[in-house]
Amino acid sequence: MTDDIAAGPPASDLPSPTDGYVGDPAVRAEWDDRYSDRQQLWSGRPNGALVAEVTGLAPGRVLDVGCGEGADAIWLARGGWDVTALDVSGVALERAAGHARDAGVTIRWVHAALTGALFPPGSFDLVSAQYPALLRTPDAAAERALLAAVAPGGVLLFVHHAGVDTRQAQESGFDPADYVWPSTVVELLDDDWEVEVDEQRPRVIPEGGAGAHHADDLVLRVRRLR
Repeated sequence: MTDDIAAGPPASDLPSPTDGYVGDPAVRAEWDDRYSDRQQLWSGRPNGALVAEVTGLAPGRVLDVGCGEGADAIWLARGGWDVTALDVSGVALERAAGHARDAGVTIRWVHAALTGALFPPGSFDLVSAQYPALLRTPDAAAERALLAAVAPGGVLLFVHHAGVDTRQAQESGFDPADYVWPSTVVELLDDDWEVEVDEQRPRVIPEGGAGAHHADDLVLRVRRLR
């Protein structure tokens, strides 16, 4: 997802690119409701960690996991990447498609949960997951799907919020332990992977909006060697 709230018109006049959803209908409904409650949920700007880590990489095939309203996907497409953007929310994808049209870029939209998308192994030179809400499962399905999507020589960039107050989160009905974090991905790495970045760093925060209380990012960038 892109990172902060801003105002703006919806793209509800566009045809939906979201037929054939694959995933949990309850999760889709939850995120559709979140997007429907606001004309625009995120800032419309690409995430800072994505820009910092991807600038300088040779463009190739990229998967944007949890693309939201499309700011990251559009930035990548403008940089010459062949972009596939995935989200569980049809409302978000409809808006993203409108923003992409306005920007004059072509993006492949996928309406699915990550674990339901069933991309062929090694499909992408870059897999970008910016603050994704990926649920953990006993078989680590989401973590394995992230890693499996990366082509040999490619990169997984996983960014999440640091400093989550577990007690406060649980009181609001959110348990961080239920979700995938960079650390849970690292646990699955073997000799086929090289860790290039695994750190906590200050986050560049646009003024106001969602997530503004998170001052630091957890940034994981790993490269698949073979």
